[in-house]
Amino acid sequence: MKHNLKSDPPLLDPRDLDFLLYEWLEVQSLCTRERYREHSQETFDAVLDLTAELAVKRFAPHNKLGDTREPSIDPSGAVITVPEIKDALDALSATGLLAGEFGARLDGMQLPYVVSKAAFAWLQAANISTSAYAALTIANAHLLETYGTEDQIDRWVRPMLAGRFFGTMCLSEPGAGSSLADLTTRAIPHEDGTYRLTGSKMWITGGDHEISENIVHLVLARVPGGPAGVKGISLFIVPKYLVGDDGTIGERNDVALAGLNHKMGNRGTTNALLSLGDGTHRPDGRAGAVGYLVGRENQGLTQMFHMMNEARIGVGLAATALGYTAYLQSLDYARTRIQGRALGRPQEAPVPIITHPDVRRMLLAQKSYVEGALALGLYCARLLDEVDTADDPADRTRAELLLELLTPITKSWPSQWALEANSLAIQIHGGYGYTRDYHVEQLYRDNRLNAIHEGTHAIHGLDLLGRKVLMADGAALRLLLETFAATSKRATDASAPLRQWGERLHESAQRVAAVTEHVWRSGDPELALANASAYLEAVGHCVLAWIWLEQALAAEGKTGDFYDGKRHAARYFFTYELPKTDYQFDLLMSMDRTTLDLSENWF
Repeated sequence: MKHNLKSDPPLLDPRDLDFLLYEWLEVQSLCTRERYREHSQETFDAVLDLTAELAVKRFAPHNKLGDTREPSIDPSGAVITVPEIKDALDALSATGLLAGEFGARLDGMQLPYVVSKAAFAWLQAANISTSAYAALTIANAHLLETYGTEDQIDRWVRPMLAGRFFGTMCLSEPGAGSSLADLTTRAIPHEDGTYRLTGSKMWITGGDHEISENIVHLVLARVPGGPAGVKGISLFIVPKYLVGDDGTIGERNDVALAGLNHKMGNRGTTNALLSLGDGTHRPDGRAGAVGYLVGRENQGLTQMFHMMNEARIGVGLAATALGYTAYLQSLDYARTRIQGRALGRPQEAPVPIITHPDVRRMLLAQKSYVEGALALGLYCARLLDEVDTADDPADRTRAELLLELLTPITKSWPSQWALEANSLAIQIHGGYGYTRDYHVEQLYRDNRLNAIHEGTHAIHGLDLLGRKVLMADGAALRLLLETFAATSKRATDASAPLRQWGERLHESAQRVAAVTEHVWRSGDPELALANASAYLEAVGHCVLAWIWLEQALAAEGKTGDFYDGKRHAARYFFTYELPKTDYQFDLLMSMDRTTLDLSENWF
């Protein structure tokens, strides 16, 4: 990147992005593929520079304003947000970057996913609330491009990619949060081929606002006569305003705002309770929100997982971006905050707090978390490019399998450990850290939501241990461990520290394999999954150790502070973090029943 804009506060490190994209992932090599043939490293840099400029000039300046002036409902029932949010999103739309990942048929830039996600991280670091509107819109458009009809693509996707319409996903209900098998929203077929939906949807990010001309809700609902549970869920397009065949905005659909939720963070993003089909916007008595079926009936959850999995990687990158900017801000603070004296030198002048070993420890921990998480998120985005464009079908299959396995880790690990970077940023700022005079307290609040967004740690632990490591007769886990082994083998020809880390990674891989086999040997799924969250954490740490060894190998033989910093962060992770998995694997091997052999009356 040529980006040299100075931002206050600092957002991301462009040097790190250059290293990850060009020195490690070698994304410039993608330009030999047909889809990306018109691109080059220069065009990638131009996109990154443009997004960084948008982040600094349009997104970051109103981050605190959006936090302190939450969306509200005016007497007419309209949702009011600070105008700077719309201004920033209009500026983003004008660049065409909403369609950055999409093909030429949708007037997209045909950017590699890995470049697009790296660019979007700038916006997430600058203002997670404003960027959320765009992120959901892009994911919504991806789903409809995959499963929608040509008419649906023309009517809904093209306006979203132009920034005229924004999109949401409507899964949860007041009585059924993550338990989608229990959702009750109904969709009744209508004689004109549409459906009429009734029910309520809760926690809908971007669920109502006046920022765009229209809002395209993707709603999960049940059609009468369908199977029980998740197999009977269908997916519908339910717009805020109906749209005519000629694309003109028509009458208000029967989608009513029942209230706004007020969360501890991401306060600039509206979060709504929606009522479908209660007659609020149908004074003529024709109650029922008009919905358009996506694909076939009873295929809704499979289709929605397309958007959910994209959102899960996006949440991981969002958590990373928020932790990353907090790290850079605490680093700046530590370099300029004068307090205390060097140990044993009471007569000397006070020193910057970065001089103190424990502050360095906290900064090094932050660096290992956020730079590792960013590398993991971009690696997964690179796998998406392999799935779509690899020349060899076998390479596409392997990339898809590995991405399936890594998705719960890529969502959950940054949501836990980049958040720890936010916590350490507050600690480094001392008493100022929890005041609103600095940004780090807001960044912590914003990031705390990501451990719940798109599924809790428990849900992803169950997904990883209960499904992903078992799918295809364990093929995905074998592929991950083979990937570890290949990296460990490369490290045998490297310098002494890297050889040692390679050996340690090899031991961890063996432990993952042994523990996974052991917990399932009992034949008792309840017992096997009782400590699934510990499994997620332990395997996640092993994945990040592999990521750090990969970065260290990419830096091997290169000199300068940047590369020395990479090697030292890898040293920290292998010395301080990876050993934490020993206890977790011991716990899993013990098949501990503490959480099972427990009466609720004992609390």
